[in-house]
Amino acid sequence: MFGSKNKLVGLDIGSKSIKAAEIMESKKGFALTKFGMVDIAPGLIEDGAIKNPEALADTLRTLFKSYGFKNRSVAISIGGYSVIVKKISVQSTTEQQLQDTIHFEAEQYIPFDINDVNLDFQIMGENESNPNQMNVLLVAAKKEMVNDYVNLAELAGLEPRIIDVDAFALQNVFELNYEPNENENIALIDIGASKTSLNILKGRNSVFMRDVSLGCGQINQKIAGLIDCSAEEAEAIKFGESSDKISAEDLSDIISSVVTDWCTEIRRALDFFYSTYPDDQIKKIILSGGGGNIQELRQLLAVETSAEVVTINPFQRFYLDNDKFDTEYLEKIAPQASICMGLATRKVDDK
Repeated sequence: MFGSKNKLVGLDIGSKSIKAAEIMESKKGFALTKFGMVDIAPGLIEDGAIKNPEALADTLRTLFKSYGFKNRSVAISIGGYSVIVKKISVQSTTEQQLQDTIHFEAEQYIPFDINDVNLDFQIMGENESNPNQMNVLLVAAKKEMVNDYVNLAELAGLEPRIIDVDAFALQNVFELNYEPNENENIALIDIGASKTSLNILKGRNSVFMRDVSLGCGQINQKIAGLIDCSAEEAEAIKFGESSDKISAEDLSDIISSVVTDWCTEIRRALDFFYSTYPDDQIKKIILSGGGGNIQELRQLLAVETSAEVVTINPFQRFYLDNDKFDTEYLEKIAPQASICMGLATRKVDDK
């Protein structure tokens, strides 16, 4: 069971909103105990980089106070181009020996100065084609970005205990809710406000990852560009609020053009995966993030990829107290809550 000392608040700091979740595990299973989400002002975070830590720290304090979070120990995650995840093969060795040589191994694969990154790894097992080698999942994150997020949390009076990667947090919550088939390839695609991350799994192993600079903010920009409105107004229109400034046809055209661009980029990434793994077929795509609720994306992507496309429900296996939570609201924002729910499943000092 989760001891109270082991529990962490999952904190997803996005470029448009911040989500926080706390869960409890018992013999009966998992229960959601707290959940909160607040929007942040435009420009405070751009391409994953924190531009105004004081204003963001204020927002974090407000979020924790408004939703009654008492626990100050948090798990946060980062993503985008400051994080590199690669599957590599190295000579078979012990974890301790690899710890001593990982910097040397990583230098061949990391496009940053090795002194500028934090490194971590997970041994995945024996290499399929060479029994003298083993597969290792290598993760490198720019120290500058890690430090910025740690400093932000501390500025808000929080204690960051785990720094995760967005794609892994999403994978954790997917595995908890859906129990993947060991021989099946599934693509997890998270479409946030400013970036889209793709993580292809075979069973429970990540075999391919890619981030692209596409996101729901593109729709807002096109709406604002057409009718000269604020970012907040464009956001409301995107989510269906009626406005006499834009016709239903113009809005539909904007969403169609952006979604078509997304599908082209996703298809390109999948083609690269197929060139590396020609015998593996992706039968199912799981969408998360704000883009997961766009019906036209699901339909077009299913046609483009010949795969079943569904939106994730990170609360699927969690008990939700109807007296405590607005379950209709949680259902609506479920795709956006996925990363923070994945982070909330982490425990202090786990790997």
